[in-house]
Amino acid sequence: MTARELKVPGIAYGGDYNPEQWPEEVWAEDVRLMREAGVTMVSVNIFAWALLEPKEGAYDFSRLDRILALLHENGIAADLATPTAAPPAWFFRAHPDALPVDRDGRTLSYGSRQTFCPSSPAYREAALRIARVLGERYADHPAVVMWHIHNEYGCHNAECYCDTSAAAFRVWLRQKYDDDLAALNHAWGTTFWSQWYYDWDEIIPPRPTGAVPNPTHQLDWRRFCSDALLSLCKAEREVLREAAPSTPATTNFMVMYNFDKLDYWRWAPELDIVSNDHYLQSTDPESQIDIALSGDLVRSLAGGRPWLLMEHSTGAVNWQPVNRAKTAGELRRNALAHVARGADGIAYFQWRAAKAGAEQWHSAMLPHAGTDSQIWRDVVRLGADLRSLAEVRGSAGVAEVAIVWDWSAWWAVELPSQPSGEVRFQDLVRAWYEPLWRSGVAVDFVRPDADLSPYKLVLAPSLYLVDDEGAANLTGFAEAGGTLAVGFHSGAVDENGHVRLGGYPGAFREALGVRTDELFPLLPGESVDLAGLDEGAAGEVWSERMALAGAEPIATYASGPLHGVPAVTRHTHGSGTAWYVATRPDPTTLASLLDRIRDEAGVKPVRETPEGVEAVLRRGPDADFLFLINHGDQVAEVEVSGAATELLTGGGVEGRAVRVAPGDVVVVREPRDG
Repeated sequence: MTARELKVPGIAYGGDYNPEQWPEEVWAEDVRLMREAGVTMVSVNIFAWALLEPKEGAYDFSRLDRILALLHENGIAADLATPTAAPPAWFFRAHPDALPVDRDGRTLSYGSRQTFCPSSPAYREAALRIARVLGERYADHPAVVMWHIHNEYGCHNAECYCDTSAAAFRVWLRQKYDDDLAALNHAWGTTFWSQWYYDWDEIIPPRPTGAVPNPTHQLDWRRFCSDALLSLCKAEREVLREAAPSTPATTNFMVMYNFDKLDYWRWAPELDIVSNDHYLQSTDPESQIDIALSGDLVRSLAGGRPWLLMEHSTGAVNWQPVNRAKTAGELRRNALAHVARGADGIAYFQWRAAKAGAEQWHSAMLPHAGTDSQIWRDVVRLGADLRSLAEVRGSAGVAEVAIVWDWSAWWAVELPSQPSGEVRFQDLVRAWYEPLWRSGVAVDFVRPDADLSPYKLVLAPSLYLVDDEGAANLTGFAEAGGTLAVGFHSGAVDENGHVRLGGYPGAFREALGVRTDELFPLLPGESVDLAGLDEGAAGEVWSERMALAGAEPIATYASGPLHGVPAVTRHTHGSGTAWYVATRPDPTTLASLLDRIRDEAGVKPVRETPEGVEAVLRRGPDADFLFLINHGDQVAEVEVSGAATELLTGGGVEGRAVRVAPGDVVVVREPRDG
């Protein structure tokens, strides 16, 4: 963590607390039950703007004063939020031009949350005003241990297409291109389709048009939208720092499946503590993999430091087509899996299940059924578990493998008019991540330009867009002795989305020792046989006509129009190795291939475990903490050190092995010599 650390002992535990939704006589029961559950910190005030400021410039903090006093009296810390995610109705009546406009030109109404234009001057002024008053009033309050800026930036208003946003977009572009319109025209390739701009005021957001919009225009728009919201976050942070310089500030990211709105590599350095919200997808049969992937990504965003899980669910959510409840033991496994991946705090939305409003069917720590419920019993047990893991706080992850993750590459590869609309960034990354997870291999995520020296193996499953610096960094890693593996359609374009000429895979062609002259993407459901790998190996989604330019063929296409053409190659580059995977192998084949690649790179799992048992390691100053999570239906036995201790039970380990029951979690402390 930074110098502004969270002053809550052990692993923080709690959730969003919205007492304003309940009669005041309920509050005493709330804090009594919080203490019973082991809650140590709650987030308050997230959606209370209308109550704090009933009309412009008139404030009523009496309710919040009583809430914070009650929490402090009961030893519960407050993560105090600025309520700026939900402006009150009076604000929009006074400033209707602050309402967002969607891509089709419709002005959206207030009546939910995040119904504001991120570029609205009126919104910024009102948000900073309430943040400043809040910060000044509670800067020295003994309950307040952290500022919670806004809530889930961009969840509903990541893009606004109004004229105010258009003007702000032009300002952003002028800064990016040093007020040089010719530079913008070059970057956007505006000689195509007569799109040349002669005046900055001619530039508008990429609104619906008759054909495909300019791809670089769309890419810069996505970058602008992320930065516009980041500007608001930084502005609130500065107001709060002026009032309370030593209190850490966070905002909750949404590193979870399919949220691609914000470039969190740009956001994370601006926060004292990185926080994340994570919710399971009911349609995902192995959602534990998404928990692991997102946890590794958030830890990486935090620079390897511990982070906070600010929201997840005890059971069902309310916003999917079908909202399934969690199965027996799943609440506990989910929470401890986040701790295993570096979370120093576990929190839920929300404390008490709402009986009215849009989220009344969202699960909570205290459900509609009350304390006579399985969820409540699980919540109390988890509180005890987290108290047992207090010494894990502050320990770090260990990884010899890095996966390249880049939001611009994600945005660019999924723009219209690609060779294949079946190429989806997150699906490809997960396909490569999953075999490593199953094998117990620790993984970090990195930017293309990151320091790669801590790693033996770097994987780039989907890096369609990469600038020269990032490409040189990755290929230089291989040249210096590392092992680099690159997925298809990577390195194809530069940071402006311009095709790198001379053959594919563009920026990586020389390091990979191959050259492709034409792409042959596969139709949905179509596959090609692969020779040279496992029996029955097949490739999906993609194929390409590739010629060797120094690389050796590891696998070839054994069917289709490219019969006999290399599909997987290996090349010695400098003193290292560079692999190219020019298709999407079926899961079994990809797992076998990645096993071979990591074995050659000298990468070992953190622990050998039976199938279905997840093994994760956090490293403290004098001990390792081994988390073992059994997702299977058989008792598993895992070898540990002789001096190990089971933290959740407090018992010693007999015979240098621990038993993990089906659906259970075991956390082992292993002292480290020296």
